Formats: sequence, structure tokens, C-alpha cells
Amino acid sequence: MLKATIENIHKFEGQEVTISGWLYNKRSSGKIIFLQIRDGSGFIQGVVVKKEVEEEVFTTCKGLPQESSFHVTGLVQKDDRSILGYELLVNNVEVVAEAEEGYPISLKEHGTDFLMDFRHLWMRTPRQHAILKIRDEINLGLREYFHENGFTLVEPPIITPASCEGTTELFEIDYFGENAYLSQTGQLYAEAAAMAFGKVYSFGPTFRAEKSKTRKHLNEFWMIEPEMAFVDFEGNLEVQEDMVSYIVQRVLTNRKKELALLQRDTSALEKIKPPFPRITYTEAVEMLKKADFTFEWGDDFGAPHETYIADQYDKPVFITHFPTEMKAFYMQPDPEDPKVILGADLIAPEGYGEIIGGSQRIHDLDLLLTKLRAENLPEEVYQWYIELRRYGTVPHSGFGLGLERTVAWICGIDHIRQTIPFARTLNRIYP
Repeated sequence: MLKATIENIHKFEGQEVTISGWLYNKRSSGKIIFLQIRDGSGFIQGVVVKKEVEEEVFTTCKGLPQESSFHVTGLVQKDDRSILGYELLVNNVEVVAEAEEGYPISLKEHGTDFLMDFRHLWMRTPRQHAILKIRDEINLGLREYFHENGFTLVEPPIITPASCEGTTELFEIDYFGENAYLSQTGQLYAEAAAMAFGKVYSFGPTFRAEKSKTRKHLNEFWMIEPEMAFVDFEGNLEVQEDMVSYIVQRVLTNRKKELALLQRDTSALEKIKPPFPRITYTEAVEMLKKADFTFEWGDDFGAPHETYIADQYDKPVFITHFPTEMKAFYMQPDPEDPKVILGADLIAPEGYGEIIGGSQRIHDLDLLLTKLRAENLPEEVYQWYIELRRYGTVPHSGFGLGLERTVAWICGIDHIRQTIPFARTLNRIYP
């Protein structure tokens, strides 16, 4: 018997195959039972016609509880009414494990807190399944983009002796009697690797102890952080817009069914191609003032400000040259105007806010020491980072892309907690 997955069912039209999976749902019209089957790769409808199967098979299907596991055998046939385009005319079912009655997540409406408590089961539903399949596509696309463009993957430590960004919003741990912290970025370590390999990227979990409850924040999330030697501010922006365009177009090509299930307006995503518009922080401030926002030069953007700015464009927009005082110590001041930095945030369309922050990094030893001392950061902890400027320093640049915010934008979903298998937020550490 041919074994098939639902994702590849189109290859078996007109053939009899066996699918191993679970019963997502079922309904009956008397002499016909419709099984909603999932196998991890997708969902398909199985049709069980009483007169065409053995009585035992029909009886088994009729009594099978939701989420029972089984092997289902049947004929693959076209079905233009489904997103998948096919259905399975079932002739046999072999039960692996009959689920208990009372599966917690039914097809009725459930509250978000309830669903998050059952996240381990909620992931099985078509919508959540589609979101996480798109996350996987973005994840793979990012890795392939950097691999194909000559970047080397490096893995920075998750446990670090100090903050990388001079903030107190860290998770502190006892490291054999010493104070240590969960990493909030792998950037500084990636900079070291860039001096060895030229172009590198890290991709891993990061942690922020912000007590934030917004739809755009998690306390544990994934970041992809490239660092590039001999690349200036302008070259950095070009890599960012090329990378973002690549992953968006990849999802449009490879995850059509998932986007359709999410009812995502793909016409907005089809426009995401280089170049992206660019405005300076100062120009953004003037834009907001003209729109009657109360905002002064030196203020940080909030969600309403970012949304308004993004709404003026149909692509992601770079906001560049932020005030130096607003940004981290390692960002290169603009030589023509040291009050601002050679850095930018990339703001996604449709109200999804910042998805990338990046800059040219300070490569001058004296300037780096001046910045560290101005922010009262302990030089002994950063000694290894300082040494990168002593031995073969070069202009270099990098950025960090938040995976979950990017997934939320591309999927067109409301809250970032749905973009990761198990969300960690201010009030959630279970399951």
C-alpha cells in the first residue's frame, strides 16, 4: 500500500493510499461520514460511504472520538471545493489509539486565555497550524538566504556576563556564585565572529524582562542577527530590504494554502520588493507634527506613531538617523552630525511596527571607550569586545530581525503570542 502525506496528496490522484494521522473532526449525514483528517503536514476530508465499506469500518468511524490516531486508507480524488483540492474516499480505517472523550478544544468559540492554557493542543487546529507552517517557511528562508549570500552561521552564548544594550531589563541568574544574565541579543558575539569570517549571522532565542502587555511583545523570542565586516550604513540597509523581500516572496510562492486559510490579503505582500522608502527620524517627527501628534525631537515612537508613518507607504519604511542619546552605545554616530546615528528601524506596514533594528557599529577604539564610560558600563566586562577594536578594526554593520513580529505581519494576525509554539509573556509561563 502506498504511504502518502496530505501535503503531497496531489501526487497520488486516482491512486489508493494510506495516511497516518489523527481525527480532527467529523460529521455524519446518516449513510455518509465525513472525517476531517490531519497528519501534521495538512488537513484533508475523508468520505466514508456506508454501502462501500465493511460494516465494522463504518461503525468504527462513527464512534471514533476527536483526536483519535489512525491509519486511513482510501482513493485520492479531486475536490475543487476544498483549499487542498482533493479528498479521500475511505475504504479502511485502522485505529492506533482511541482518544478519551471530552477533548478540551471544540469547534465552538473559546477565550484566548483558555486556548493559551491548552496551547499544546491548540496548535493542532488549522489556523494555528497554518501560522506555524509559515513560521517554518520564514525560518528556512532566512537560513537559505544567508547561506546563499556567503554568510556563516555562528551560535552566540545564551548566558552572558553583562547586558549588550545597557538596559536593566534582564533576567538575572546565579552562575556558580557569579551574576549572569539570559542574553537579550547575540550581536556583540556576532561582531567578534564577523572579524573572523567576514559575514556571519546568529539565529536563536533572546530574552527581555520588559513588563509589557502589548500585542507586539514577548519575553522570550527569536532573533536573526547578521553582522558584516567592511559594510557601511547604506550597504546594511540594502541587505535588509533584499532579505525581507526574499522571505515574503518565498512565503507567497510556497505557502499559498496557509495564507488562504488565514484569509491573508496577499496583494499587500506582493508589493514587498526593493527598494523600500527611507525617511530620517527628523522627517518622521515633522510628519507626525503635521498630523497633529504631540511629539518632540528626542521622543521615542509608540505604536500609534509607527502605524501612522507606515500607513503613508505600501512597503516597509526605514526610519533612519535616530538621536544618538536614544540608541545603544555601540551605534556609530553620523560623522556629519554626531547628534544622530548611522542606524535605522524598519517599520512593517499595516500597523505591525518595528521588525528590524540595525546600525553601523562603532569601529574606532577611542570613541567606543568614550561611549562605554559615558554610560558607566564596566570596561572589564567588555574587555573582549574592546579588543576587537585593538586588533584589525574595520567599519562594520549589522541588524536584528524579530522572527515573531515578522511572522505576525506576513500572516496578518492580531497578536504575537500566536506566532510561537509556546509563548512566554508577562503573565504566562505555562504550558
